[in-house]
Amino acid sequence: MPNDTSALEERLAHLERTTDDLSSVVARQDRDIALLTRRLALLIEREADRQADGAGGVVMGDERPPHY
Repeated sequence: MPNDTSALEERLAHLERTTDDLSSVVARQDRDIALLTRRLALLIEREADRQADGAGGVVMGDERPPHY
């Protein structure tokens, strides 16, 4: 029976390490997602401002560029 206990303790130790590793990964991903969400919101806001200023006009195929 002592051998069975040792094997269970070893498996438990591996499971605890795996759980800790996964917890670290999830925490990092949460930070990354929060950062990306903030960046996306800024990009959306910038694009909305750009379109509101009229700088986002569409160039037509037969229209000459402004430098002509």
